[in-house]
Amino acid sequence: MHRRKFFGLVGLSGLLASTFSGSAAAGSDPASTHGTIDNRLKDLGITLPEAQGPKAAYVTYRKVGNLVYIAGQGPIDSPEHPGLGRVGKDLTVAQGYQAARSTGLNVLAQLKKACDGNLDRVVQCVQVHGIVQCTDDFQESPQVINGATELFRDIFGEAGLGARAAVGTNALPFNIACEIMSIFEIRS
Repeated sequence: MHRRKFFGLVGLSGLLASTFSGSAAAGSDPASTHGTIDNRLKDLGITLPEAQGPKAAYVTYRKVGNLVYIAGQGPIDSPEHPGLGRVGKDLTVAQGYQAARSTGLNVLAQLKKACDGNLDRVVQCVQVHGIVQCTDDFQESPQVINGATELFRDIFGEAGLGARAAVGTNALPFNIACEIMSIFEIRS
């Protein structure tokens, strides 16, 4: 076999393997490894909050085909989940991580509402766009947004990890420490 043809076949087989393994992982039923997602949440000691309504003129989620676009969500602000202030000034990276994790809980509450209460319909996380309110010199936004993306991975497995952006900004509405917009693929 010619060298070029061999490497072409190897490249093609690698592409096909990664394509099918990616779609298989993304499309695999989370219930087959963890039981239902509600049971997985229970095993992790997680209780989702009630999905909140919009704070201005927008919808909290929009379904387009099998995709759910979730509007920007903020953290739960409570003594155990400090979610207000600037990371790098008012909050540490660890507190910012917890704020992002609690923001992830609000994302999941909206997603559950979009799925008519059944998170087993989730196929995969497609994208997460995280914004961190921080000081001008703060460079650890990715570590903060890990709070949400690691939560999604813990619940949905590898299908919970999507493409991601983690950026810093000087201010966010209501002085929230972070805001997360996301897209999920769901089953009909």
